[in-house]
Amino acid sequence: MKPIRMLGAFVTVGGWTLLSRLLGFIRDVMIAAFLGAGPVAEAFLIAFALPNMFRRFFAEGAFNTAFVPMFAKRIETGEDAQSFANSAAGVLGLLLIALCLLALVFMPWLVWAMASGFEGDERFSLAVGMGRIVFVYILFISLAALASGVLNALGRFAAAAAAPVLLNVILVAFMLLAPYLGLAVGDALAWGVPVAGVAQLGMVWFAARRAGFTIVPRLRFSPALKRLAIVAAPAALAGGVVQVNLLVGRQVASFTDGAIAWLSYADRLYQLPLGVVGIAIGVVLLPELSRRLAAGDGPAGQAALNRAAEFALLLALPAGMALLVVPHLLVSVLFERGAFMASDTSATALAVAIYGLGLPAFVLQKVAAPLFFAREDTRRPFYYALCSMLVNLVLAVGLMPWLGYLAAPVATGVAGWAMLGLLLWGARGYGVAAQMDARLRRRVPRQMAAALVMGLGVWLLGQALAPWLDGGSGARFAALGLVVLTGAVVYGGVLVAIGGAKLSDLRQPRRQPRA
Repeated sequence: MKPIRMLGAFVTVGGWTLLSRLLGFIRDVMIAAFLGAGPVAEAFLIAFALPNMFRRFFAEGAFNTAFVPMFAKRIETGEDAQSFANSAAGVLGLLLIALCLLALVFMPWLVWAMASGFEGDERFSLAVGMGRIVFVYILFISLAALASGVLNALGRFAAAAAAPVLLNVILVAFMLLAPYLGLAVGDALAWGVPVAGVAQLGMVWFAARRAGFTIVPRLRFSPALKRLAIVAAPAALAGGVVQVNLLVGRQVASFTDGAIAWLSYADRLYQLPLGVVGIAIGVVLLPELSRRLAAGDGPAGQAALNRAAEFALLLALPAGMALLVVPHLLVSVLFERGAFMASDTSATALAVAIYGLGLPAFVLQKVAAPLFFAREDTRRPFYYALCSMLVNLVLAVGLMPWLGYLAAPVATGVAGWAMLGLLLWGARGYGVAAQMDARLRRRVPRQMAAALVMGLGVWLLGQALAPWLDGGSGARFAALGLVVLTGAVVYGGVLVAIGGAKLSDLRQPRRQPRA
């Protein structure tokens, strides 16, 4: 198999992810306008979080973390990858059907575990009803994640990266069509989720079929599948730890009216750069590292990891700085309309600024973790995740009396930096592939300096344009566009001037022969 052009792959995945996140913004802007931060909005956000939580636990977390390296190595060595994919799909599908049936029965307890502060008011019954509708989404999206893993291991990233766009398109359509469907907006959103899951699964399944892999779930147990379970088990536990962190944050927020919505909208803002950069890197880097290590090509693995880290910081540092210095501008322009009031903007902006401090850590985790997963080492990331969970739990609960709902993003950010530190510490024994090269050591300080200069310029401009926020939608979006354009020009200019990047980096690298 030919090696991947990593920059091109990053751009492909990042571009589609950017489109998905932008449509996600439109979706959330519409939810905010229709439902604000009221009980229906909070109920839907909790209900929708349930299948997404288990999806990360079963599919994108545990299962694909173990599946992608093993599938990629089978392709590299010429083993029967088709049967392995079919067996994995069969076992995953069986587990998911059982999970869906259990969730229907125990939905009140699941909602209580997510947001016990809802108990005793209308949000609880709304979330239970919506949860029973949306939970089936996990079946379709998890099987879609497996098919996406097949495509990613083959170096075909476009369809898998484009599939999430369908979710946001369908949810927006269902909101607009709600009056014609005879549904309230909240109910329309709930029914749109499983429809989107079917569409996403269909898209990636047909793409995998065109690539030569027709995935047909089969319950066939083999030594390879046993190995998959052994590798996936620690990753599943690590995924559970991550979800505990999210649960703690939601529990803290559920005791403040509106806080679930504030944190969800803030999460949407910081997830935009995290998704575009972090997810793109994680998706491309894991199969690439797996192939390199299977071929015994350590220096090529080091080059891939270092360029991924450089690319991650190139975009994550200015994005995190923008979230930190102009959060009110971002939230006001994007969300403040309809039922979303100025008080909601202020509360959400505080959370956005805190998330901005943790953004580089979250992105770099996507670079560091594949180094372990490519070696089928899921145990140590699990132990590190446990430590991160303890940090998050202690801070979130301990700071809640003083910070209220803001204890959740503070705890999340500190835990994110702790997790990154442990991953870097644990990777020291992985030889040349884990080492920083001279180019990365030279460029990172320059990227940080350019981000600081950009942050100062953007903050000053944001202060000057503050009166524009009291104008109409045109003036507000013009202010945001001017800030974004100025930030990009200042950051790019300073970065090139001090040697943090070169214009020649934008050219596609030549393919290197495999060692």
